[in-house]
Amino acid sequence: MGDRLHIIHLFDVYGGLLTSRQQRLMRLYYHDDLSLGEIAQRLRVTRQAVYDSLHRAVGELQRLERHLGLVRRRFGALR
Repeated sequence: MGDRLHIIHLFDVYGGLLTSRQQRLMRLYYHDDLSLGEIAQRLRVTRQAVYDSLHRAVGELQRLERHLGLVRRRFGALR
C-alpha cells in the first residue's frame, strides 16, 4: 500500500478529511500496527473488507496530496 512513513505523514496531515471508519482503520493499521486479520477480527468484518477500505483511504490521502501538496512542502526535505 505504499511507503509506510509517507502514508503516516499523509494521515497526520489529511486524516481529518477521511470518514470516521477510515480514520479508525488507518489508526489501527498504521499507528497501532495491527495486521489486517487482527483488525478484521476486532471489527467482525472480512480481511478483504479491511484491505479494500484501507486501500480506498490511502488512495484518498494520495489524491489530496496531489492536489494540495501539504506533506511535500512540510516533509519534502525528509524524503
